[in-house]
Amino acid sequence: MDLQLRGKKALVTGGTKGIGRAIVECFAAEGADVAFCARTESDVTATAKAVEELGVRAFGRALDVADGPALQAWVVDAAEALGGLDAVVANVSAISVGTAEENWKAEFDVDMMHSVRMVEAAMPYLEQSEGATITTISSVSGREIDFAAGAYAVMKAAVVHFAQGLAQQLAPKGIRANSVSPGNTYFEGGFWAYAKQNLPDLYAENLAANPSGRMGTPEEVAAAVVFLASPMASRISGTNLIVDGALTKGVQL
Repeated sequence: MDLQLRGKKALVTGGTKGIGRAIVECFAAEGADVAFCARTESDVTATAKAVEELGVRAFGRALDVADGPALQAWVVDAAEALGGLDAVVANVSAISVGTAEENWKAEFDVDMMHSVRMVEAAMPYLEQSEGATITTISSVSGREIDFAAGAYAVMKAAVVHFAQGLAQQLAPKGIRANSVSPGNTYFEGGFWAYAKQNLPDLYAENLAANPSGRMGTPEEVAAAVVFLASPMASRISGTNLIVDGALTKGVQL
């Protein structure tokens, strides 16, 4: 299926590893130019090279998304470099599971406020697009109570609320907003790879909870994100798309 993204301009935070890297590569494979950021300069450089080899433009920068001015400056610079923005994806998470004050601060600064600041900085460019989209990356932990209950889960629920509010507010401008909530997603260097080695009981418990018998892949999540951002999903706005292989048991009405 042609997602009609060729020539579009996408922006993704946390685009060098895991789900973020898969989203960047999926946009590029569909012919979209992609801007992305991450904290490590060498990872940014390597990812930009890989993306450009797919025949599209890349604009990468090393930064911490909790640094509001740096994040907003990158969004503006990326939009100017690419010639606009059509899709933005707030992907970065602090993954700060716990209930201590530092967990709450990290989750608020990274998951919540980076999403807000990214959208604010991108808005002048999204308003000029013929089919702009905003996607926040949440988690099934924001939908059901699980081991991550606390700062992580609460802020993941908050980014869903943020996106659905944007969908209502921005619909008259033709801008769509959605969230995607992945279930357990395994990749080398990710949380579940770490848990497999260091928290085997937690890993085994969560693997067993998957009716499919496996955890998901970054590519499976990315496919959902990029579809929602494409013109093929032009009637979908204000939804929270669960990508979990039937892991969660709640009914989403």
